[in-house]
Order: sequence, then C-alpha cells, then structure tokens
Amino acid sequence: MEFYLGSKEAYWLGKVDFPLMVARQRLFREGAHRRPLPTARVPWVLDSGGFTQLHKYGRFPFEPDQYVTEVLRLSDEVGNLRWAAPMDWMCEAGALKMTGLTVSEHQKRTVHNFLDLRQRLGTLVIPVLQGWDHDDYLRCADLYADSGVDLHDEDTIGLGSICRRNADNDIVTIIESLDGLRLHAFGVKGRALARVHHRLTSSDSMAWSYGARRGARHPDCTHRSCDNCQKFARLWRERLLESLEG
Repeated sequence: MEFYLGSKEAYWLGKVDFPLMVARQRLFREGAHRRPLPTARVPWVLDSGGFTQLHKYGRFPFEPDQYVTEVLRLSDEVGNLRWAAPMDWMCEAGALKMTGLTVSEHQKRTVHNFLDLRQRLGTLVIPVLQGWDHDDYLRCADLYADSGVDLHDEDTIGLGSICRRNADNDIVTIIESLDGLRLHAFGVKGRALARVHHRLTSSDSMAWSYGARRGARHPDCTHRSCDNCQKFARLWRERLLESLEG
C-alpha cells in the first residue's frame, strides 16, 4: 500500500522525502492563482477539496474548466503528480444538509464530473466511489458501469465519505465488499486502516496534524505545536507504517 501523508503546505512538495497528498485550496488560494508553485521532489496526489467546499459553500465555488486548467498546470509545472481526484460530492450528513440534495444526486454528480474530466485529463483523473450505506457504494459502482467505465480496468479508484466515520466495522465491510478494485481510501486511519491496508492500493491521512494539535510533539522540537512540523510528520508516518508491517 502506498501511503500519502496529508500536508497543509504546498511548499512541502519541494522539501520532504515521502509521498504527499495536497488539497487544491493549498495550491490555489483565492486571488493567488498565478503565484509561483513548488517543484515536487516526491510523488504526490491532488485532492479537489470537495469536503471543505461542500461543507462551507454547499457547492464547488469553481467550474470544471478552471479545475482542468489547474490540474494541467500542476502536472506540468510542479511535476510528479500521480493523479488528481475529480470534483466529487461527499455524502456525509453535513454535506447533504448544506447542499439540500440526496446521496443519489451526489453520486450522479460525482460520476458526471469524472466522465467530463476524464475526457479532458485522461487517466490523470481517477474515479471516486461515493455513498454512505454499504449498498450505496455498490450502486455508485453500477453508475460507472452504466456509463461505460469498467472500474476493474482502473489503476486507482478513490473511496470517499469514510474518513469521518467512527465505525471501523462499517469501513471494513465497505472495503471488503469492493474486493478486486484497486482502492485509494481517503483519510482512513487507526484500527480501520490496520484491518484493511492489505486490501488497498493506497491511502492518505492528516491525522498526524490533529494529534499534534492535541499536544503531541516531536522529542527534538521546542516550538509550541508540531501541527505543521515536518519532523513530527515524518516520525508519525514511520511509526504508522511500522505498525502496519507488524
């Protein structure tokens, strides 16, 4: 399993020596679309920021045309971009409340956006399965099949709306039901990741920063908080991977 550490800072792409996940809003802040971009020395993947956008605005405040332009620029100027998530629609209760839409509608919009972006970005964009209940994800897979997308041919398929759950058994059941697909589990951590990592192609997490905000620090650090500390992030990542190997 490839593990991408979530980063709050785009400049980490040119500093660290381990794979990263970076959200779009960390690279293209409002009013700063033409600022210099880092050169990536590590493989990395791009999160479209859907969780933040839907919970904050109830929609994506940018159009697919803009996102396509940004992804192409990142691939060209930053380099080492493995893949980009589509503008997928999360299915957590908070997102549904903000949009006023159903899980089914969020799934349809996710698949529709992927089909649009795949035509313009090719395999640089990956499909994402969205849902909440176990059967939702199977229905989302059917939506892709009905649109002519064979998920078994995809190198990576994102699995969304699972990182905020506090139900490890639900996460494990969902992932096991999709056996045979090369899944990237967005934000899966802790005991759930320990139970399913052997079934995953890749995963990511920002849990290290949350732990640091709650008081954890690197033993060699003297600053007040390690929530944006490369040394702490590296140590957290090493310990996580060692625990999975064990």
